[in-house]
Amino acid sequence: MGRGRQKAKNTKVARELKYYSPATDYSALEAELSTKSGDDQYEDKWADLYEDDEEEPAAPDDDRVVELDDEK
Repeated sequence: MGRGRQKAKNTKVARELKYYSPATDYSALEAELSTKSGDDQYEDKWADLYEDDEEEPAAPDDDRVVELDDEK
């Protein structure tokens, strides 16, 4: 008997989550998006700990055909 109630409760919770929309503070969003791009440059704080990756060598052009034994 409890399975029907549980399904109804899950459906209700899912519907509440689907249609939930929190209040948006548009002035804070505008302030965040309007920051000067020169002041907010990304700096990788871990860059000096690791060496730069070199390009991997290209795979050799191998024109060999691999044949598989299909014995049944």
